[in-house]
Amino acid sequence: MIEMDWLKQWARYSPANVAFKSAETGTEYSYSALFHLSCHLAAHLREKFEIAKGDRVGVIATNEIEFLPLFFAVQRLGAILVPINFRLTAREIEHILRDCSPKVLIHQQQFASVLDSCDAGVVPERRWSFDGTSSLAEFLAHRDSSTSEAVSFAREFESPCMILYTSGTTGAPKGAIITNQMLHWNSLNTTLRLNLSQNDVGIAFLPFFHTGGWNVLVTPFVHRGAKTILLRKFDSARVLELCESERATVLFGVPTTMDMMSRAPKFSQTNLSSLRYAIVGGEPMPIELIKAWQTKGVPIRQGFGLTEFGPNVFSLNEEDSIRKIGSIGFPNFYIEAKIVDDRGVEVPAGEIGELVLRGPVCTPGYWNRPEATAQTIKEGWLHTGDLVRRDEEGYFFVAGRKKDMFISGGENVYPVEIERFLSTHPAVREVAVVGVKDGKWGEVGKAFVSLHSGAKLDPEELLAFCHGSLAKFKIPKTIAILPELPKGDSGKILKRKLQDI
Repeated sequence: MIEMDWLKQWARYSPANVAFKSAETGTEYSYSALFHLSCHLAAHLREKFEIAKGDRVGVIATNEIEFLPLFFAVQRLGAILVPINFRLTAREIEHILRDCSPKVLIHQQQFASVLDSCDAGVVPERRWSFDGTSSLAEFLAHRDSSTSEAVSFAREFESPCMILYTSGTTGAPKGAIITNQMLHWNSLNTTLRLNLSQNDVGIAFLPFFHTGGWNVLVTPFVHRGAKTILLRKFDSARVLELCESERATVLFGVPTTMDMMSRAPKFSQTNLSSLRYAIVGGEPMPIELIKAWQTKGVPIRQGFGLTEFGPNVFSLNEEDSIRKIGSIGFPNFYIEAKIVDDRGVEVPAGEIGELVLRGPVCTPGYWNRPEATAQTIKEGWLHTGDLVRRDEEGYFFVAGRKKDMFISGGENVYPVEIERFLSTHPAVREVAVVGVKDGKWGEVGKAFVSLHSGAKLDPEELLAFCHGSLAKFKIPKTIAILPELPKGDSGKILKRKLQDI
């Protein structure tokens, strides 16, 4: 049986080493303190709320440091943590509560009003606040972290420990089941590709209702006994300050956050010499932005993953970041990847097909969604819905989502290809292309663009920029220039919202 009680092990090996530090309050949890606090909390959840193996524990809160011992306490009991997006409306929260039926709901007081407006029939009677009277924060603050009795760890390797609800860009959110096995193998894959060690220091600012918040670096860092600085929310200037003051060694972001940091006034003055590299996911990073960070001495490693698999699935070595711009690199250790056509047959190098994945980091399925699970996981292979190609050297490139692809005059058009080209214009900061109906061609492209600060560009100029570099059927019929493009909580551009503009 593989040992999953990481905190117990590090409390023995390096008890005084800091596991987590709050950037806002300065509160620190050593590995010893985190282990004992999670044991205290597990006992309390079991005694007061009768939490047992398989029960769901819902959480609605910002990235508070108390979230960390809570997760490990829930995991210790064999229960399942369900972090819920605190930006959702009452109707959207009702959907998640109805779907996962948590036994207890732990939340910050600031979100009590939205819960009070939910259908009373789906909100658990048992609620516990993060702040206020008898709160989680008070409970943890007034417990002697050195005297707790260890609560036995539920060592079921394949059992669920978390449900993460997808963003719902293609419909109502589905709950992806995350298992202890997935955390273990994702950590090994991440450690092997990123050379993580106990000496690493990271900055975590992505929300904990997102897999990027938990599993890109936080859980792998705990497995390695490393240190994480926790921010309640992203702030470009503050992240730069922390990289310097805390001597961060690894930084994770998406192109949007990396762009915001590069444009911050402090960027040029900040000492980033401690950073070994920055890992970028979500979507390809523009070449000019890569160069801006490399000028600061920070290499960029492009990555790729998804909630249901990994999430650390592909990684591009930093020395290839310019030569193979736009590539997601190679699959990580213990991951099999194929590119297949609509019949499930592998396609040769250079051709576009659907990315399918197999390995121990695959979700067992979606909570209460057997049909969606069967549509996604077939004969052990997870069908991502992402269109990719592989070049002659074996590097993978994302061509778009199957549902993003549109057909114009009988030709398949992949928006990512157009987006990458438009982003090479020096005035363009962000770009997204969607297919819209057209009486003559069936569908045509419509591009949405935001510009760099101070830049001026007319849509007709950008269309002229395309001629001679893109086939006619790929050139967008119209271009709209917006101040900002709409984004989700992970920083990805929300094309669904653009369809309505």
